[in-house]
Amino acid sequence: MSQKFPRLFFVLLAVLFALNLLQSSLTELIYDEAYYWYYAQNMAWGYFDHPSMVAFLIKLSSFLFDGELGVRFMSCVLSAGTYMLLWLLVDNPKKKDYVVHFFLLVFSFTLMNAYGFLTLPDTSLLFFTTLFLWLYKRFLQHGDMITTIGLGLVMAALMYSKYHAVLVIVFVLLSNYKLIFDKKAWLAVVLALICYTPHFIWLYQNDFVSITFHLYERPNQAYKFDEFTLGFFLNNIVIIGLLFYWVYGAFFKYKSTDKFSKALIYLIYGILIFFFISSFNRRVQAQWTIAISIPLAVIAFDHLLNYTKSRKWMYRIGIVSLVLLMYARAWMVYQPLFPIYFETHGNKEWVNELKTKSGGVPVIFENSYRRSSMYEFYSQVPAISLNNFMYRKNQYSIDDSEERMRGKKVLYVSQYRNSGDISYMHLDSTLFYGVYIDDFQSYRKLQCIVEKPETGIKYSLKVYNPYAFDVPLEQLKYTISYSNKHKQVKQMRPLKVESTSPQQALLKSNDTINYSFELPLSTMDSPSYFRIGIAENGLPPGLNGKPIKIE
Repeated sequence: MSQKFPRLFFVLLAVLFALNLLQSSLTELIYDEAYYWYYAQNMAWGYFDHPSMVAFLIKLSSFLFDGELGVRFMSCVLSAGTYMLLWLLVDNPKKKDYVVHFFLLVFSFTLMNAYGFLTLPDTSLLFFTTLFLWLYKRFLQHGDMITTIGLGLVMAALMYSKYHAVLVIVFVLLSNYKLIFDKKAWLAVVLALICYTPHFIWLYQNDFVSITFHLYERPNQAYKFDEFTLGFFLNNIVIIGLLFYWVYGAFFKYKSTDKFSKALIYLIYGILIFFFISSFNRRVQAQWTIAISIPLAVIAFDHLLNYTKSRKWMYRIGIVSLVLLMYARAWMVYQPLFPIYFETHGNKEWVNELKTKSGGVPVIFENSYRRSSMYEFYSQVPAISLNNFMYRKNQYSIDDSEERMRGKKVLYVSQYRNSGDISYMHLDSTLFYGVYIDDFQSYRKLQCIVEKPETGIKYSLKVYNPYAFDVPLEQLKYTISYSNKHKQVKQMRPLKVESTSPQQALLKSNDTINYSFELPLSTMDSPSYFRIGIAENGLPPGLNGKPIKIE
């Protein structure tokens, strides 16, 4: 081990690990972390937005620590592992003389820096991408059975981290088409698929809800060059940080000399081209291309070792990045250091205020998986997001969160009300009102299945009750929401339905009732989609049906 890693490497790695542990402990959660913490309270093979790796890491952390560190500890461990694997991926014998340069370079990658302590799906994506490349390099050199099995397991771990991981695997395989004829490569793929089978089963059992949402139901917006395509290019500068000029410069000068270096090039170009094309259809988030940070770091460090002039500049800019990022890290803990509020600021304050004013009763947040999970983490009071036609589905739509509230006295919190029993304000000056509901009842899992008419103008509607109890039909009111071609809701209207089933007062458990309806006139200009919702007990209509394209 000492032959591969100089003593200074371990000293700096220990300092970085301690820094990340301290940062993890002192920094309040960001909203997505709180949401993934909520995942981890009920372990499963999959979740609405992502596979299960992020929840697994949080669960492991929670066995060892409480509070924020109980969410982030494993991220600190994986970050240290990523640094070690990156070091091993560079073969240049000069590297032992430039350990400080290596740490300055990698630390300067802004998102990779943040994922050194934040627990997000990209945290494990980065680690397993690095491990995958290291194992692939060994596979090219030796092709032994242990490495083959390792590749299969790591490919599965990649896919459990994030669906985008398929791009990492595909583009590396495309760089070496002869793998098609390699039995051991096929063995690795088959092993990965076997390990991923529990998630496939979960998807099947949940009607492929994750795939359906990401590909078909996710709201979008009209194309804007500055926000979509130009934003894509700017994001790929932001994820690298101040060293972007030298990092991308090193990449464009890089020439493949073997199958592994070719894989690095294919991986970077493949991901960039894929999301460049995607940018003409939807806004590409910065973290979607985060996997390119790993091959870029390898290429940039190798370039730094071979070019004196670049090495000097990268060292100088690296120090500037170190200072700025350390200041940013301090600001994440202590807001007065910079006159902008971030997600890590003030969460304990608003949670404590709401908990005090609510009297500690369970809280239902209208259309906010972010606030509900953050509130529950810091208050340890049950909280859920109740999603309606103006929002989107999330984990709270498919789990048993409704049942945690059913029949209880709750506080229903919304930012769209003008009054309420209590009120509180976020640091961003958003005012929220809460109203008490003594006996909460909702039926957001009722399924509205629409069939288009073969002739005429009447649609058929089937309403299925998946609950273990009967639902009073008199409590239900039907609505229809109209959306534009980007699935943005623009209008909601009451829907008149005519029963075609025998008259009944209750929709029995696991039973279906049949209706017919005509589309009510819409005042919006050329609606593209409609969606059926059910409003129960005075609540806003839910997302009970799927978006239906209007022919």
